[in-house]
Amino acid sequence: MQKYFLLLMMLCTTSFLVAANGTTEKNPPKKKKQFVVMLDAGHGGRDTGTPGTGRYKTTEKDIALDVSLALGKMLEKLPNVKVIYTRTKDTYPTLQQRAIKTNKKKADLFISIHCNAQPGKKGTAYGSETFVLGLSKNKSNLEVAKRENSVILLEDNYEETYGGFDPNSPESLISLIIMQEEYLDQSIEIASYIQKEFKTTAKRKDRGVKQAGFWVLSKTYMPSVLVELGFLTHKKEEDYLNSKKGKKVMTNSLYNAIKKYISLHVDISSDAKNTVVDHHESEEKAVSRVYKDVTFKVQLAASSKKISTKAYNFKGLKEISREKAGKIFRYFYGETSDYEEIKRKKEAAIRKGYATCYIVAYKNGKKISLTEVLKQ
Repeated sequence: MQKYFLLLMMLCTTSFLVAANGTTEKNPPKKKKQFVVMLDAGHGGRDTGTPGTGRYKTTEKDIALDVSLALGKMLEKLPNVKVIYTRTKDTYPTLQQRAIKTNKKKADLFISIHCNAQPGKKGTAYGSETFVLGLSKNKSNLEVAKRENSVILLEDNYEETYGGFDPNSPESLISLIIMQEEYLDQSIEIASYIQKEFKTTAKRKDRGVKQAGFWVLSKTYMPSVLVELGFLTHKKEEDYLNSKKGKKVMTNSLYNAIKKYISLHVDISSDAKNTVVDHHESEEKAVSRVYKDVTFKVQLAASSKKISTKAYNFKGLKEISREKAGKIFRYFYGETSDYEEIKRKKEAAIRKGYATCYIVAYKNGKKISLTEVLKQ
């Protein structure tokens, strides 16, 4: 009886220690949320994309896939970053399938990779450009959108699948815009990083960040961009994009831009280890870092609706402000010149459920580049 009692006491003590350390199978430590990047190699399968000048067997779909796969391998080496692909082979996922998969996997960033083409036989246009969703009166931007959207015409029952969307109708393009307005600022941000890298790292002609009505961008509910690596109708650029060196340099440029975006939005440490910081730990370790004449805010959302800045409309968060730009209202949390303080505000917003919130900077009432401020 005494042996039984001692054995029982030992078992109870062991169970208590295991529970206290939180190592039981029922209560495993929570894993940190991964940053998910969806890489979309444009076209594929029977949809070849632009054939270029016709001097190569490869077409747009092949170059897009090569760059997408190479980029994914590089990004997967970053800690706490997960890469998903819309395709990894010469297959054709429909635009709808690409969007559904991206949203289902809850991606934090959507990058669609393409190559450009100039109508006609001249082939004088060259350079790289990155598109975000939006309306544009520019004829060339509209033509690019029509060309990329026209792949839906290859699908059976496309009118039913896409709700009567007509890739050749400007009116159809207008209906797309409202879907992505919440993420427009972040889409423009990553697009600007990409274009800067194309210009400085790849030494390509910078055709800028542009807006156009792409169906696939409108249906992805996260920051999303469509990248045009260059023109396959321009002989020299076609040679470059078909070369190992060209594809490698363009891939490196995209990697640098995406890594920079992630580092600013996921609190990656600056000690070159790129370790994702736990939100609670960062609050304890943070110190003051004040930037004179600069005001930082956390942007929570953007909407065409005017919403009262009361805490009950923002999951209990106080210190909410609202700003109107055109027809869009932007909503912010916090206001300080201390960068470490605004980082803590951002972390608090994330814990409240604002996973896509981000920090913005203002000087003399005008929005300025956060990256430039932090260089000071």
